Amino acid sequence: MAGHIQDRWYKTEISPNGKTVKVKTDRYGTGLRYRARYVGPDGTERSQSFPDKQKRRAEVWLSNVEADMSRGDYVDPVAGKVTFEQYAVKWMATQGTDPSTRESVESRLRLHALPHIGSRPIGSFTPTHLRAWMRLLEDAKLSPAYRRGIFAHVSTVFTAAVEDRIIRVNPCSARSVKAPRLDPRKVKPWPAERVMAVRAALPDQYRAMVEPAAGCGLRQGEVFGLALEDVDFLDGTVHVVRQVKLLRNRPVFAPPKSGKERDVPLPESVAFALAAHLTSFPAREVTLPWRTLDGPPVTATLIFTSAEGLSLNRNRFNDRVWRPAVRSAGVVSGRDNGMHALRHFYASVLLDAGESIKALSEYLGHHDPGFTLRTYTHLMPASETRTRAAVDRVFGVPGSTEDGPDTARGSGQASDLGGSQKPKSWVHHGPPGAKWMPTPRVV
Repeated sequence: MAGHIQDRWYKTEISPNGKTVKVKTDRYGTGLRYRARYVGPDGTERSQSFPDKQKRRAEVWLSNVEADMSRGDYVDPVAGKVTFEQYAVKWMATQGTDPSTRESVESRLRLHALPHIGSRPIGSFTPTHLRAWMRLLEDAKLSPAYRRGIFAHVSTVFTAAVEDRIIRVNPCSARSVKAPRLDPRKVKPWPAERVMAVRAALPDQYRAMVEPAAGCGLRQGEVFGLALEDVDFLDGTVHVVRQVKLLRNRPVFAPPKSGKERDVPLPESVAFALAAHLTSFPAREVTLPWRTLDGPPVTATLIFTSAEGLSLNRNRFNDRVWRPAVRSAGVVSGRDNGMHALRHFYASVLLDAGESIKALSEYLGHHDPGFTLRTYTHLMPASETRTRAAVDRVFGVPGSTEDGPDTARGSGQASDLGGSQKPKSWVHHGPPGAKWMPTPRVV
């Protein structure tokens, strides 16, 4: 056995005749009688007390401790007395994730977890405590998606505590504790008319931002971080290598989401729009720290900047530029009508044109094509529609000018969104070493 059982009510003494006898102690009849004692893996003595007539229970408990130590499953009972907040603070200090992600996690825990469950010893949690806490979040009218994120962070803290041998099991994994369900909402892409209406309502300086977002699928931060050197006008490619992020409301350059750099086809319509923008609003060099506020300085010739030549701040841009333009175009402001709606529009256009999920996932910079499929599967043309369209392309539709296989084979003309024909005129724009770009069209 890993230790021994101490009887606090009796002690053994040697009688005058040399025999060992049991003698009542001063504690006889008071308090818990048996104390199971053992030495833990760290060399510290631990104990657990049991009442009278439960010596067998104390022995079983001590045997279980010995078995846990032999299997490597031992959990120090004292360790679980640390509060959830104490452990969560230490856990957050050891995280090596993206700085903005770490800041978001810390904010959610600080605002919505620690005030409610932070003072409870981490080893004392039961599913009931977590269900009550989640009900508080629901009553606070937080969105299901936001509550689901908070729950995931708390569960991650408990999982880390299990791996650190602080607690035995993660209470969030109980069958009665379920993460909030997301609203069964489907992405509803904007129609082209709405995209153009919002574009027209934007100030001249920011109007061309619509093209790389709706025509190349760039995220807002990636549009903010798009530099002249990232756009290959001759090859028809946009190299997405950075974004502008906010850390404590201060801008930094950072890799694209999940660190996934990518190349995106540059349609001619987008190329001409960027060229026209650069003619009126030349790109400006901006220097920001890389990834963290104290990171090394990085300089990029940004295509879109503020009037002062600084990087764009998403909070100020959304409040002062984007939302007023949306309202001016007759669109109700809301979570579905942020600049991310242009990215959904891009996905819908490509899927409607028959682009594959795999290619779309690469262009959007998703970590997994399965995520792209789950997000946009309802936008894919139905099988029956694809079948009819495929046959019509071969045999032609009655009454149309495309009336035969020869016509179908010869009809593959490039579209404005991504044609293969190069512009006939190109100009050198910007400082030495800058890329060539098309001459802006005269409207």
